[in-house]
Amino acid sequence: MALLSANNIVSGYGKVEILHNVSVYVNKEEMVSIIGPNGSGKSTLMKTIFGLLGVWNGEVTFVNENITDTSPHRIVRKGLCYVPQEENIFPSLSVEENLDMGAFIRTDNYSEELEKVYNIFPDLTEKKKQQVGNLSGGQQQMVAMGAALMLNPEVLLLDEPTAGLAPNLAKMILDRISDINKTGVAILIVEQNAREALKLSNRGYVLAMGKNKFDGKGQSLLNNQEVEKLYLGG
Repeated sequence: MALLSANNIVSGYGKVEILHNVSVYVNKEEMVSIIGPNGSGKSTLMKTIFGLLGVWNGEVTFVNENITDTSPHRIVRKGLCYVPQEENIFPSLSVEENLDMGAFIRTDNYSEELEKVYNIFPDLTEKKKQQVGNLSGGQQQMVAMGAALMLNPEVLLLDEPTAGLAPNLAKMILDRISDINKTGVAILIVEQNAREALKLSNRGYVLAMGKNKFDGKGQSLLNNQEVEKLYLGG
């Protein structure tokens, strides 16, 4: 059975339905990408899975438990963490303080997780005491992901982690995300850099107009001529 599953999700904002029976799942230790044009419902799906938006119909399950409409603060305690595209750091705090904030619900010693974060993101090691607001966009994204990893999640939800970054930095961030996945953390990622994300992913989903359009193994989607033409700029 899937580690995380969203089944026939209907959701939206106000009275506007954005998602129309969308389904995705993530298996243990998988990396799964969600791609599609702007306005296709990708970020809406992530927010709905994490309890930031209500589920109008359908259900979300995590580790065999129905978590539909569970509040985010309860979801993180279950091992599911979310890094939004924006407002995902405390800019006036240092790198180290941001990572401490990531472990806010922990009462045990989390030095092991701290060491893992610095191993994955060595750029942050020499900047521990620097204000995060003074770091580059790529480094700020590392801090945001590092803070989420402090809770030792089973699944990490990442919403557009390379948005606004130069191509070389975007590739570097995606490589680090792949490194996170190799430590055993399953990842569900919404990503505008679709081609690079699919190369690193076990599987992928293409959303269009709030509906499932295509799904399959990452390489299969890359080789699909219709996906290439419509969504990969081919």
